[in-house]
Amino acid sequence: MKNKKAIDEIIGKYIGRKGSLIPLLQEVQTIEGYLAKDTMRYLSEKTDINIAQIYGVATFYTMFHLQPQGKHIIRVCKGTACHVSDANSILKAVQNNLKLTDGEDTTTDKLFTVMEVACLGCCSLAPVIMINDNTYGKLTPEAIEEIVKKYN
Repeated sequence: MKNKKAIDEIIGKYIGRKGSLIPLLQEVQTIEGYLAKDTMRYLSEKTDINIAQIYGVATFYTMFHLQPQGKHIIRVCKGTACHVSDANSILKAVQNNLKLTDGEDTTTDKLFTVMEVACLGCCSLAPVIMINDNTYGKLTPEAIEEIVKKYN
């Protein structure tokens, strides 16, 4: 845990407040980048919230990450419009370009994390990816290499 002092300050804001676990975890994840097991244990000790409850919330909500994330997050839309526009080939092109093997979602240099998402709300641009806050649509697998290069 690299930000213990900041985490203690966050705990101080929420300690004893009912219904504060999600915002507590959100703030801790913002400064740590993810929710490590040691961090969740520390939160449990300091807040008297059962570790099983903390872990249950952290694993239930997709906004929480239990592994370090890349500097750049690539979201690949898998919604209906993107699916029928061959989103699978876009996902495969992203994975191949980043040299990710099956089961990997973050590059070894921690520069990129790839996520499949249900819908990005850009159906008229299908197939679509987002890198951080930038949207790229009407994609072909061949376009991926040039787009990803912008973030290296």
